[in-house]
Amino acid sequence: MAPLPVADRWFETTRVDDTLIRVVEPHVVPLMRCNIWFVTGRDRDLIVDTGMGVSSVAGELAGLINKPVIAVATHGHDDHIGGHHEFADVRAHHREAGLLRCPPLRSLSPRQAWGAQEVAMLERAGYDMHEPLFITARPAGFAAGGFRQQPCAQVSEIGEGDVIDLGDRAFEVLHLPGHSPGSIGLWDPSAGILFSGDAIYDGPLLDELGDSSIDQYRVTMERLMTLPVTVVHAGHDPSFGRDRLRQLAAAYLQRRRR
Repeated sequence: MAPLPVADRWFETTRVDDTLIRVVEPHVVPLMRCNIWFVTGRDRDLIVDTGMGVSSVAGELAGLINKPVIAVATHGHDDHIGGHHEFADVRAHHREAGLLRCPPLRSLSPRQAWGAQEVAMLERAGYDMHEPLFITARPAGFAAGGFRQQPCAQVSEIGEGDVIDLGDRAFEVLHLPGHSPGSIGLWDPSAGILFSGDAIYDGPLLDELGDSSIDQYRVTMERLMTLPVTVVHAGHDPSFGRDRLRQLAAAYLQRRRR
């Protein structure tokens, strides 16, 4: 395997509006390139998912952080929890919290980390899995062979109906299982904003992972169809509005009809 090139910058940051920043890792393969959302509030800030943990997301956002940060995991999959250990206030659904306390990812090779059968399933779902590693470059000084995701010392468990209060705005926790048992969304009804994690995004949806449930995913899609959203900020790919949400949910329900 050829040595990985060194990336000048690991993260790419885009300001969406006065209170929201989107952070991505452009040198992570598309399957694992999750959206990291940083929301500023009056009393507390919020980070929704934290990426792979190859480089410090807290360091990337250091110039913006001037108050306590709540770090929420929409679910416990490898591409969403790598940086949570950098924050003191970590929250996740009780069905996912164990994955943050003891992250299973011990290799940047998909085949070593997950096995050939899982990789083949992802290829069937529409993802290009030809890259030998989850990353196509590396930060300066990073050794891919020694990578291990770091555990969170403490995780507070949250669930349906709980509230993430930033002082001037609040997000209600929605339990949206299917992609994983404890997948959640964060819903701001006053603004019609949903951070959906991997419950729904504008790309190939994965419902055949080891902890997925197609039956639960159908129920989640039916629920999302009725949600009066203005915009969905998803776990992957671009944000979208209500019409696209309903198109994506309807397409899933048609594909997985009973």
